[in-house]
Amino acid sequence: MGTAPGLRLAEPASPPAARPYASVEGIARRYGAVAVFEDVWFGIGRGEFVCLVGHSGCGKTTILNILAGLEPPDGGVLVVDGKEVTGPSLDRAVIFQGHALMPWLTAAGNVAFALSCRNPRWSRARCEEAAGLALARVNLAHAADRKPAQLSGGMKQRVGIARAFALAPKMMLMDEPFSALDALTRGALQDEVARLVAEASQTAFMITHDVDEAILLADRILLMSNGPGARIAEVVVNTLPRPRTRANLHHMPGYHPLRDHILDFLLTRSSRFDAKAPPAGWTPRTPPITQPAA
Repeated sequence: MGTAPGLRLAEPASPPAARPYASVEGIARRYGAVAVFEDVWFGIGRGEFVCLVGHSGCGKTTILNILAGLEPPDGGVLVVDGKEVTGPSLDRAVIFQGHALMPWLTAAGNVAFALSCRNPRWSRARCEEAAGLALARVNLAHAADRKPAQLSGGMKQRVGIARAFALAPKMMLMDEPFSALDALTRGALQDEVARLVAEASQTAFMITHDVDEAILLADRILLMSNGPGARIAEVVVNTLPRPRTRANLHHMPGYHPLRDHILDFLLTRSSRFDAKAPPAGWTPRTPPITQPAA
């Protein structure tokens, strides 16, 4: 199938020239004889933002949990910075769907506690100072002394974002962190994350159902087929220039073909990829390349 002008695809068919910063290599999740996903390969380059898009039930959150070291895969391995992942690490920070804040601590206290775990030699004063700076970066300095029960949903997520970025992780993992928020708050936080990632040249991986969110944030978008037997079916290279914001995104040349291609995959093609009968060009046990297909 041809591609629209300005749309670049990378075929998941050949190994990359070198292992990327994070390398997911043939991972699987099985429940008895049923594989939710199997033989999943992809890489994340240092400083790259990758989004994973797919329908519910294909195993997106499980893949993120495996990246975070919260769950082991049933097959395959995950290698980050040349080392196999066997458990959680503060080098990989997670922003969850829920805010995951400790209710007995203030906003500043939640961030300061994370900083004290990351930097055990820091004094309490230094952790509190760094927490205040982190909250200021997400425009929450005025709410530093409030507990989670005194914050709106969007403010709680801002605290979670501030906490994650304050840790200065090598990789940021995001599990649909804005899905429970209203449209205006979600858009504001998406722009906030885009700014923070750009400022820190952060390596990031996000799972999402929101096509526009993926287009706004990602350098590459991984399209996952439906489960059971789900896999990475397409890799879309986002050629839209940065900086991108919610306000300017839909005016960019190439936006509509890119969006239409992803929606067409989700609405029609995602169900056609059968793990038992892979499409032409797919070779099992080989990771996707990052170069556009010829």
